[in-house]
Amino acid sequence: MRSLRRSQTKRMLAGICGGIGEYFGIDPTVIRLIWAVFSIATVFPGIIAYAVAWIVIPPEF
Repeated sequence: MRSLRRSQTKRMLAGICGGIGEYFGIDPTVIRLIWAVFSIATVFPGIIAYAVAWIVIPPEF
C-alpha cells in the first residue's frame, strides 16, 4: 500500500513536493512549478497550504 510521505532525497525545503511527486509518479519539478504558480496567484493560501502539508505529511523513513 502506498502512502504519502515527505521525501528525504528529492527535497528542496521540506520534501513536500518531492513526496507528492513520488506518490503520483511524476517529476517533483512539475509539482514545484504548479505549487509556485498557485502560491503566486493566491499569495497566502499557497504558503499556508505548504505549512499545513509540512505539519500533516509524515517524513519518509
